[in-house]
Amino acid sequence: MSHPSGKSPQQLSHVDSSGHAHMVDVGNKPVTVRSATASSRIIMSAEAAEAIRGNALAKGDAISVARIAAISAVKQTSQLIPLCHAISIDGVGVEERWVDSVTLEWRVTVRSTGKTGVEMEALTAASVAALTIYDMCKSIDRSMEIQIVKLVEKTGGQRGDYQRSE
Repeated sequence: MSHPSGKSPQQLSHVDSSGHAHMVDVGNKPVTVRSATASSRIIMSAEAAEAIRGNALAKGDAISVARIAAISAVKQTSQLIPLCHAISIDGVGVEERWVDSVTLEWRVTVRSTGKTGVEMEALTAASVAALTIYDMCKSIDRSMEIQIVKLVEKTGGQRGDYQRSE
């Protein structure tokens, strides 16, 4: 049986030999220190960007709320992504920066000591940070775009480290 990705079901970790989805058994994996960093960008109007920078939104401080939303998202990832394990989180770092006058980038780093990686937690958190900015600014700009959600790097685990080349 082939899969749309071109890989056989045996090569996909969340698919069994019959092609059915399943949660990977990590019981025999070694406990290692793991980290993952993901980023997202949200592009908005100059008016929305100015409101965020000036902390002039009716809903409050968008940057602080988005930072807390990202941290909360890390802790909720296993409830949102069906085959994702619930894991213990050692730490979460959330940073934002203006790429240009209307593009806000979020960068989230998640650290854990465990048997499975934290890529999904970092990707979910970066996405939720951008979604929170959208929610807080939608009364000013409904045309905002969330773009370029990506894994930037990861460390630890059986497959080793990964660093995106830019």
